Amino acid sequence: MALLQSTFLYAFNPLASRDFYALKVYHFKTDDQEQKLDNFLQKAYLPALHRIGIAKVGVFKPIVNPAAPAPTDDRLLYVFVPFRSRDDFFKLDEKLAKDKQYLSNGQEYLDALYNTPPYDRIETILLNAFDKSPQFNLPALTSTPKDRVYELRSYEGHTEKISKNKIDMFNQGDEIGLFKRLGFNAVFYAEVIAGSRMPNLMYLTTFENKASRDAHWDAFGKDDYWKKLSAMPNYQKNVSKNDTRFLHPTDYSDI
Repeated sequence: MALLQSTFLYAFNPLASRDFYALKVYHFKTDDQEQKLDNFLQKAYLPALHRIGIAKVGVFKPIVNPAAPAPTDDRLLYVFVPFRSRDDFFKLDEKLAKDKQYLSNGQEYLDALYNTPPYDRIETILLNAFDKSPQFNLPALTSTPKDRVYELRSYEGHTEKISKNKIDMFNQGDEIGLFKRLGFNAVFYAEVIAGSRMPNLMYLTTFENKASRDAHWDAFGKDDYWKKLSAMPNYQKNVSKNDTRFLHPTDYSDI
């Protein structure tokens, strides 16, 4: 009876089979802070997540143009954590607090003094995976991490209803299928349910290098199905802003 009830609830709960994501964005300013963040994530945070069953965690940094001047504003580091459920996310801090190895390995970060913080602020974005892409995917890439281009896009909508229309374009309109057919190697597609730029959706596509990225988007713009889909009257004017960030995975990232 219990098994039957569990199966029933799973079948009729649209979130039961979909991943729940947390995207943590660390804001910092100095090289020393960056080093402390890298040490904490590599030696304490990711190993602790692995121990509780989160096998793959993504850590990404912005692609910096070496010819450009050094940044004077916030520098960013992104941590992507996929959870099987919302409960797993909300129980994470409790689990980490009981992990003695994590507390020991992360001591420099966890016990940092007020005058030597390892970051300025942390932004946390919570997301529900799309129906047509219910679990995250590992990119099938062969280039070295420093050469890869990961493209994180946020599509903001004018209103909640209009943003839902763009999400429907990905799901029912099968824009996800188009990305897949053209080999965009997407890690995730998801609706933001808590964040600073709502209403919006976010997705992360990956490429071997910049030339590959440019070639993929050129093929996308010329694709017959995209021309048909983007011309449909019901999918017009459903994005108010496209925010695009170019990232690369760190050497210790799982994704």
